[in-house]
Amino acid sequence: MKSIIAALTASVLVAPVWAQDYVPPVGDDGWERRAPESLGFDPEALNAAIAFAIENETRHPPELEEISPARNLPVTVPLTWAFEPFSSPVGPLQARGEPSGVILRDGYIVAEWGQPERVDMTFSITKTFLSHAVGLAVDDGLISSVDETVAPYVDDERFHTDHNAQITWDQMLRQTSGWWGTLFDKPAWADRPARDDVTRDLVAGPPTPGEHWEYNDVRVNALALAALHVHGRSLHDVVDERLMTPMGSTSEWRWHGYENSYVEIDGETVQSVSGGGHWGGGVFLTAYDLARLGLLGERMGNWGGEQLLSEDWYEASLTPTDVAPSYGYMNFFLNRPSLEGASIAAPSAPETAFAYLGAGSNMVFVSPEHDLVAVVRWIDRGQRNAFIEHLMAAVEE
Repeated sequence: MKSIIAALTASVLVAPVWAQDYVPPVGDDGWERRAPESLGFDPEALNAAIAFAIENETRHPPELEEISPARNLPVTVPLTWAFEPFSSPVGPLQARGEPSGVILRDGYIVAEWGQPERVDMTFSITKTFLSHAVGLAVDDGLISSVDETVAPYVDDERFHTDHNAQITWDQMLRQTSGWWGTLFDKPAWADRPARDDVTRDLVAGPPTPGEHWEYNDVRVNALALAALHVHGRSLHDVVDERLMTPMGSTSEWRWHGYENSYVEIDGETVQSVSGGGHWGGGVFLTAYDLARLGLLGERMGNWGGEQLLSEDWYEASLTPTDVAPSYGYMNFFLNRPSLEGASIAAPSAPETAFAYLGAGSNMVFVSPEHDLVAVVRWIDRGQRNAFIEHLMAAVEE
C-alpha cells in the first residue's frame, strides 16, 4: 500500500535550519517538496493524521445520502438549507472532489493527498478573501479607518437607513453589524433562522450594531457590495491583481456572485461577489491556492520580502471580537473555545494558531509558531479539532 505522504525525491537535502523565507514559484509543479522528517515531523504520525482526515470525510445522514451523495453539492446544498425561507440558490454550485489537502512547513510541501489540484468550492473561506479585499482598501487609504461608518462610502439607500447608517466597517468585518434589509432578494432575517420559528428574527427586528455576533451571509454580502463601491471595480480583479498573482496562483481560481447581483459602479455593470456558497457562488479554487493564502497569513502579509497586505491588518484580524472572543475579522477563527462552531479550540496547538473555515468542511489551519499551514478539504466539521490534535502530535520540533 502506497504511503499517503506524497512521494519525495531521494535527492532532497535535509535542512536542519529552516530557511523561513521560501515562497513557492508561479504554478504548483515547481513548488518544492521536502521529506517530513527533514522539517521536524514524525512521518508515521503525520500519515496517521492524513488517514484520519480521509476516514472522516463529511457525509450526510443516511436519509439524505439516499437522495443524493454528499459530494453532489448542487443537490445537497439546497437540501441542507431547505428549512430556510428564500433558500433557493442564485449562484453557481459545483460537485466536489474527494477528501484532499496540503501540509506546509516553512513554505515547503511535506504532504499532499486526494485531489489538491482540483478547483472546488470553498464556501465561507470566501469571507477571508473579502476581509483581505477590505484590508487592501484600508492600506490604500480608500477607507480612512475601520471605525468609521460604512454609509458615507456607499451610494446605496439600503446603507442609509437610520439603523444601517450607524454601522462601522469594524462591525461588518466582525459580523456584529446587525445590517438590516434585503439584498439580492435575500432578507437578513431569513439567513440561518431558528428551525422552530423561522420568523423569530423578523419579529424581533434588527439587533443593535456591535452588541450581537451572528454568522449571516446577507450581511457579509452587504460588506462585499460596500467594498465594491470603495474599490470601484470587481473584487475578484482586485484580489487577483494584488494578492493571487503575486503569490503565484493559478489562473483557474474564480470568485462568483449571483445571477442577480450585478450593480452599476461608475457607469459600469459589475457583479458584486458573494461571501460564501450558502446560495451558490463564492470562491472556487485549488487546495494549493488555499495553501498560498494560509502561507500569506502565516507570514503576516509578507511574500518573499514584499508586503502584499500590511502586518497591521493581520494584527487587527487576529484581535478577538468583544462579544465573540473566538472570532476576529471574517473569517479568522481563533484558537479558543467560545462560540458554537466559531473557533478551532485545539488544546495542543498554540493560542496564536488560527484557521479559516468553510462549510464542506474546508479548513486552512495556521500555526505561526510552528511555521505550519494545513489545508484540509471535505472533512467532517465535528472532526476538525481532532485532526488538528493529530497534526500537532506529529510535530517533533
